[in-house]
Amino acid sequence: MFSSISRFTRPMRRVLPSLIANNTKRLSTTPRILATAETPKPDFKPTIRPTNEMKTAQLSEYGLFVAECLPKYVQKVQIALGDELEILITPDGVIPVLSFLKDHHLAQFESLVDIAGVDVPQREFRFEIVYNLLSLRYNARIRVKTYTDELTPIDSACDVYKAANWYEREIWDMYGVYFANHPDLRRILTDYGFEGHPFRKDFPLSGYVEVRYDDECKRVVVEPLELSQEFRKFDLVGPWEQFPAYTDNTSMQDVPLPADAAAEKK
Repeated sequence: MFSSISRFTRPMRRVLPSLIANNTKRLSTTPRILATAETPKPDFKPTIRPTNEMKTAQLSEYGLFVAECLPKYVQKVQIALGDELEILITPDGVIPVLSFLKDHHLAQFESLVDIAGVDVPQREFRFEIVYNLLSLRYNARIRVKTYTDELTPIDSACDVYKAANWYEREIWDMYGVYFANHPDLRRILTDYGFEGHPFRKDFPLSGYVEVRYDDECKRVVVEPLELSQEFRKFDLVGPWEQFPAYTDNTSMQDVPLPADAAAEKK
């Protein structure tokens, strides 16, 4: 009995001193004493994404490649936030550019992630249409931007990407941008008979009508909006414009096109 206990406690004699030594190192207050106010703190900003110069150079080179292949449609190439490639094109180049990015063997952006809309009333062409594409083959993303106004239609991308159907319906519903040759262009988020486009900057935040259930009629009724308090006027100034540090374009890097360089030499 005693021999079995001694065989069990003998390895523990070797392990316990090392455990005690490790714990004393962890509980030591020496680093706290040495870390005085004069010790410089490392410049660590976890919320700011570091930029990779090599990746930025590769994206710029690929943007120039797309611009050289489609000089008729590509107006500008820029890098956003150091690693986001953006191609700015003319409105009539939506189908050629998207077809090129999808079918070319050096692109293969076969996945349409999203189509977004932006409204800037101060511009002549107030609406900006943004196509976000993904290439699973090369693990890369690209952003294609074009522009239009309230009356000029944009060619539908449904023939190139089947996923563009509902995205374009959403933009038509929220912004009122018309897509030509769309197979089923109708509202998708608002109710039947809705008037206006809610995501436009000139659309009031409170809306024009209110919806409620009427117990007498036993149905949902739509009535003109009645505010129970004094109406407060809202301007078009966005909340982000109150912070000038975030409104500059320092995070946007323009890539000079060959045509621009030739024009400057002349």
